[in-house]
Amino acid sequence: MSAVVGRAHLDPESCYRAVKSRDRRFDGVFYTAVRTTGIYCRPSCPARTPAYANITFHPTAASAQAAGYRACKRCLPDATPGSPEWDVAATAAGRAMRLIADGVVDREGVPGLARRVGYTPRHLTRILTAELGAGPLALARARRAQTARVLIESTGLGFAEVAFAAGFSSVRQFNQTLREVYAATPSQLRGARRTRRRSDDAPDGSLVMRLAVRTPFAGQALLSFLRDHAVPGLETAGDGWYARTIDLPHGPGVLRLDLGDDLRQGETGFVRATFRLTDLSDTTAAVERARRLLDADCDPTAVGEAFAGDPLLGPLVRHRPGLRVPGCVDGPELAIRTVVGQQVSVAGASTVLGRIVLAHGRAVETGIDGLTHLFPTRDELAALDPGTLPMPRARGRALVGLARALAEEGGGLPLDRGGDRAQVRDRLLALPGIGPWTADYVALRALGHPDVFLPTDVGVRRALSRLGAPPADPSGWRPWRSYALMYLWNSLEAV
Repeated sequence: MSAVVGRAHLDPESCYRAVKSRDRRFDGVFYTAVRTTGIYCRPSCPARTPAYANITFHPTAASAQAAGYRACKRCLPDATPGSPEWDVAATAAGRAMRLIADGVVDREGVPGLARRVGYTPRHLTRILTAELGAGPLALARARRAQTARVLIESTGLGFAEVAFAAGFSSVRQFNQTLREVYAATPSQLRGARRTRRRSDDAPDGSLVMRLAVRTPFAGQALLSFLRDHAVPGLETAGDGWYARTIDLPHGPGVLRLDLGDDLRQGETGFVRATFRLTDLSDTTAAVERARRLLDADCDPTAVGEAFAGDPLLGPLVRHRPGLRVPGCVDGPELAIRTVVGQQVSVAGASTVLGRIVLAHGRAVETGIDGLTHLFPTRDELAALDPGTLPMPRARGRALVGLARALAEEGGGLPLDRGGDRAQVRDRLLALPGIGPWTADYVALRALGHPDVFLPTDVGVRRALSRLGAPPADPSGWRPWRSYALMYLWNSLEAV
């Protein structure tokens, strides 16, 4: 994809070749706007390819909308995974995009977004406009429109409920935005999909949505990882599904993912997600956090091609294409869990964490056996006496010290997708009891870093030994060393 997408511009010739080939790998990476029709499409749109002179290319849907184009009703260009470029580059624009997707602009405004990224609102707007063709308000508006359309077409919610669930401040703003973006009213959007099967509707008031992922997608391997690391009371899993509680901005919620099937390469796939939310205004945040957990924006084809000629990883990729790096729904939670897991087995860490969750987490009613509590907040953990925790005292002090750093006034240690990765790593390493393995594992799963390797990890060493390979020099696996790590870990499951 690097030939098509640069950090600050698109190469029109390369983009047009991708459009002519209808290559689905580029869906969500850029958008095609057609001057003669006034619409914008995904690169794989099945309509006749327009003449080169009639096309412009945009890095985001918001850029195309700001230029006056409306979404194609045939290919639904916003129903695609996001661009993997944001995770690879981790620029200010990419970090801002991840926070916008989480609903930060809706909750905290542009000043709150700018503060998290570390810029003034004016400078951040300049950066986003230069790199993405639209400012933060336009990008947030495009995200709200996309969420609203999905809710309209896939749920039975009333339009007022959809409007507030998607983050709109009023029904009037909701109606106006949909008319401008889709050239259709909410009733028309729902009517156009009325003939589709509605087997996904949930009778208990849950929201059921299909989350787009690029294929191939190794859902069974992801489910196995999440099940093995599940914390009692917080997470549970069954035959083909995983569920957990989530602490959202306006109240607790429950997330369930159906992950029983591997999705083959060829077209955009979908993972069925069920949400039970206290407040519908948390829909955008809940969806984005589920997508992080799935590593939904990964480009598995690029990863596979990078490892294809490697004598060690090539056979592993061919055996199980589409492995994902499991993300997390909350960065501070993942960091605390990582500290507990230092120098103990996965099962042992899950047992200790289960005790901490039951003792200090908030009890919630979920309707799912095994899901009983939210993870303790950083403030609750920061106030604990390390000696009371069910672990060695040194590790208890490290846990409480990390919780206090996370709970500091002014935002504390930023462990969301908006933090600068290098700065976050340095700050973690400065805390007592936190070493390189812990800091890098947090970057791997909490910050979504695609290029992390853990050379001292016991599982990595065992995998290399079983594969008959000497200690690996992972520099040749850049920029996808995180995925190399997953293939090495997964090879232990296959033996």
